[in-house]
Amino acid sequence: MSVSPRRTAVVIGAGPGLGMSVAHRVGREGYTVALVSRSDVRHAGYVESLAEAGIEAEAHVADVRDRELISATLDAIAERHGGIDLLYYGPGALDPDAHPTPITRIDSDDVRTAMSWVYPAVDVVAKVLPGMIERGEGALLFAGGRLSAVVPMPPLGNLALSSAALRNYALTLHAGLADQGVYAGTLTIGGLIERGDIHRFVKSNPERFGDAGVSSLDPDEIADAAWRLYADRDRPEVVFSAFG
Repeated sequence: MSVSPRRTAVVIGAGPGLGMSVAHRVGREGYTVALVSRSDVRHAGYVESLAEAGIEAEAHVADVRDRELISATLDAIAERHGGIDLLYYGPGALDPDAHPTPITRIDSDDVRTAMSWVYPAVDVVAKVLPGMIERGEGALLFAGGRLSAVVPMPPLGNLALSSAALRNYALTLHAGLADQGVYAGTLTIGGLIERGDIHRFVKSNPERFGDAGVSSLDPDEIADAAWRLYADRDRPEVVFSAFG
């Protein structure tokens, strides 16, 4: 087993927007970064970008919805580095053919589809949290909770329910871990995140989505807020909204 003398952060949902901003932000704090995403197509560029910033990084391919694969990936990272000190959970999907079902038309199948991104959060936490509790320190940071988790947005329907579930899970973890040295916090985000795949897709289809610039958010600012949540530990959540 090779053990790094540095702390290790796992970024689940490594993409060109918020995922990489989080990777750079925690890397500047001295963490070795393990990137996890569903495809290795952009991994070489991601690792090179981090290396140019003086950040030790590696990349792994795993879909969080593949329970056995994500578990094995986390085991491999923990074995290589002697543990996982910070976990960022922010996977997302870009599927132009997938649309939220308005709240007045959803059924339980729609909800189960939306929740397929929430259940893995519970699985990855169950995998890494015991080690954090044993060491008496660590961080669990969540993103992907849309603003619809706190503001009623009927058109988002089933996505609003899954966002609320992920947000509540993070907030309840925060309360449950209050005296155990492990921090849990969540980013609730309303708006398109610049440089991300969804932002790029929307910008390339103005006839369908209009001007995306009015609802864009800077991923570097969000990543910095995520780090401040953990560093300051004075609140469990920060909300970003591009809608005023």
